[in-house]
Amino acid sequence: MKHHIPAKRSGFFLPNGQKQKNRNMENTKNTKTGTGKSVFESAKGIAIQGYEGSFHQVAARNMYGKNVEVIPCATFRDLIRIASDKSASSGAIMAIENSIAGSILPNYNLLQQSKLKVVGEVYLSISQNLLVNPGVLLEDIKEVHSHPMAILQCLEYLEKYNWKLIETEDTALSAKLVHQHRSKHVAAIASKLAAELFELDVLAPNIQTMKNNYTRFLVLQREKEAIVITDADKASIYFQTNHSKGILSKVLTIIAAADINLSKLQSMPIPGSNFKYGFYADLEFEGINQFHEVMQSIDSLTNSVKVFGVYKKGKLVKG
Repeated sequence: MKHHIPAKRSGFFLPNGQKQKNRNMENTKNTKTGTGKSVFESAKGIAIQGYEGSFHQVAARNMYGKNVEVIPCATFRDLIRIASDKSASSGAIMAIENSIAGSILPNYNLLQQSKLKVVGEVYLSISQNLLVNPGVLLEDIKEVHSHPMAILQCLEYLEKYNWKLIETEDTALSAKLVHQHRSKHVAAIASKLAAELFELDVLAPNIQTMKNNYTRFLVLQREKEAIVITDADKASIYFQTNHSKGILSKVLTIIAAADINLSKLQSMPIPGSNFKYGFYADLEFEGINQFHEVMQSIDSLTNSVKVFGVYKKGKLVKG
């Protein structure tokens, strides 16, 4: 386990695999196993936001395997910086949106400013668990520690008990401290991975109020090294128009006419403009030629287009 910076809070979501480049979409190297599954190189470690045991690490394990070495980062900005450094990492896993909280808008800007490519995604079911030191019972607990968002997500369960709720900077850090202090009266809310890493018991699993809570994570690689997925069926792009009347509608009509599913459209202000907007879009298609043809068709209607990546639609996995 590599530690880059003492992390401050656990992250959100991340990815599963594919890649291509900008408007010209030039290819890099294509890595496949004999079974046709994508291979993500992780020799130098994968940057994550948050501590060991965070949901970012859960997502990384799903993409790279259980033994993947992760590099905890304090902030998403640090994550992007480390992922961009060839000598420091093999890439990153970064949360981009949540089914309850919505998009992590600053991460779109970080991605836009970087030279990283999206080569995959994964949708992680967020499961919050009550963790204690071995032998501790419900009646022993006096305090529960976790990130305020995790506490809020589990409030219906927590209010059944007369426990003091303590907000911390990170779910996984809370679990680590419970383990280090060997407390009999303090519990933490965190992932099952945190329980595994810090030798804690899962006293009550899945205590979140809303069971359908998913975070989407992106797999990021440096553009010069990003792999190509030959059976790609999804792309993430950013485009700007000239903001003339009806121009966005024309772009969307072309996408729909090509039988491409616009699974996400997120507007963001263009810095320095007077309320003009750029658009982040996720496109789902059956064949890569569909995507190439649409990109050519919207060329005359857009001022600029950036392809963040062309990859395989991610699967939903249990956190």
